[in-house]
Amino acid sequence: MNSITQDILYKQSVVKYSYRHGVTKAAIKYKMHRKTIYRWRERYDGTAKSLKNKSRRPHSHPNQHTAEEIKMIKDYKTKNKETGLVVLWVKLQRNGYTRSITSLYRVMQRLNIYKKTPSKKKQYEPKPYQQMTYPGERIQIDVKYVPSNCLTKEIKDRDGRYYQYTAIDEYTRKRVLWASKEQSTYASSEFIKIVLKKFPFKVECIQTDNGSEFTNRLNPQWTKKKTKFEKLLEELNIRHKLIKPKTPRHNGKVERSHRKDQERFYYKREFKSFEEFERKLSYWEKEYNNFPMKPLGWKSPNEKLKEFKLKESA
Repeated sequence: MNSITQDILYKQSVVKYSYRHGVTKAAIKYKMHRKTIYRWRERYDGTAKSLKNKSRRPHSHPNQHTAEEIKMIKDYKTKNKETGLVVLWVKLQRNGYTRSITSLYRVMQRLNIYKKTPSKKKQYEPKPYQQMTYPGERIQIDVKYVPSNCLTKEIKDRDGRYYQYTAIDEYTRKRVLWASKEQSTYASSEFIKIVLKKFPFKVECIQTDNGSEFTNRLNPQWTKKKTKFEKLLEELNIRHKLIKPKTPRHNGKVERSHRKDQERFYYKREFKSFEEFERKLSYWEKEYNNFPMKPLGWKSPNEKLKEFKLKESA
């Protein structure tokens, strides 16, 4: 009986023998319990297919989602169509949902309301990452263009572009955001002063890409000349680490945070003035720093910082 087909044929021969000689003799001959043969006879309709084993998978599970939970998930997804899985899960949790994010993902797939598009790109195999062990050990800094669709025509004509300067601590993921009208080595220097005031810990290293607002590394005429930004870091005794050219993944934490900005802050938002942009960016900074994250064990950056301080003082 190495296959399902052989198993079915065996059952069929037992049933046919029982019809000719009786169930008792069939049980003795095939060394089987009489109840088993009677059960097979009840299922047998003259075709071998009727004796095929039925699925033993349970129709329900004691821990499956309740009708109320499924309704809540559907209602939240309908009202938040563009919301990602993590944000939706956190919103549901704040309203009494107690399941894990994995359970939410599975039930949403089963309900056909969340389908993750498989990537066709060849997966990059990253080198082992050096984990930071305390706040301020390394800060990633980058600049994001404010999407043009977020600016009114008047702002575009008058100011051209707005920029978002971002600093993220690699250990706690805590961020400092700053609205700027320019992207320059002067603006970068001003941002560093703001970062040092806002971060409640000593900053040892700043990591940036090779943009001209940070360094002259890729400028053949001024390669050896330090920018205002680099000079300020030297004065403050802060190490400046430059990533390899054309490898934004090396500044991955700040890059990923910018994707979250696009998905959760800039999406369908319009600013009517620079002051409004500053104010709303400030609110977003607070929200981000109080939002739980998977890399932090579902703690927020502020909670991660608080946890470190408690361990340090213990």
